[in-house]
Amino acid sequence: MRTRNGESVLARVVRIFEAFTAEESALTVSEISRRTGLHVATASRLVAELVSYGFLARDADRRVRIGVRMWELATRASPALSLRDTAMPFMEGVHDVVGHHVQLGVLDGHEVLFLERLSAPGAVINYTRIAGRLPLHASSSGLVLLAHGPADLRERVLDGPLPRYTPNTPATGAQLRAVLAEVRRQGYAYCPGYVHEEALGIAAPVRDARGEVVAALAVIVPNEAGAASVVPVVRTAARGVSRALGSGGRSSLTR
Repeated sequence: MRTRNGESVLARVVRIFEAFTAEESALTVSEISRRTGLHVATASRLVAELVSYGFLARDADRRVRIGVRMWELATRASPALSLRDTAMPFMEGVHDVVGHHVQLGVLDGHEVLFLERLSAPGAVINYTRIAGRLPLHASSSGLVLLAHGPADLRERVLDGPLPRYTPNTPATGAQLRAVLAEVRRQGYAYCPGYVHEEALGIAAPVRDARGEVVAALAVIVPNEAGAASVVPVVRTAARGVSRALGSGGRSSLTR
């Protein structure tokens, strides 16, 4: 079904879901209307119908958030579920060693999407979260995925813009090209202070049964002397996940 301006109802529903962000997971109907460009009456009608199916839910204060039914369907059908399940034992082992953050990311457009993150009280600052995203050029996981990703994607990212988070973030095409070459040469990304000056990201590639890079396993630890000792731990864990994927736990992301 399409509206009089030619836009499908489904497209409007998608806009409603996209109005929610990790930082703002509950919105009023007026806020949804403003963010989607839908008339408030249209937004209200669609929200009410989505609530009736459980795809959205209302809080006690009438604010709207993503419903449990949507989470249920997304989790049941997620192509990343087997990858996450395969990686989790290895991530837990790394977390026992480093005691800070361990995370698993996959490529999604021009960003890295984080499927899982293990943390601990008092761990170093980290801007990532489960289902959160970061630009490819700024994070250790993103650099691994970009270095081994499609050539046309690399060229689009290299063309910029490349937002700078700290003075250490690669912010020009020449800087980023050199960093990517180093990632491919040494087999991992080592990113001191790229997103926050106090934090160091280290990531290694996870490969499927065909040898293609399907994810990045990373740690975020304090940016201090001696942190390089964590590199072998990360690389060993990433190879372990890769072997597990190749021996029967193959990720459906590559199918």
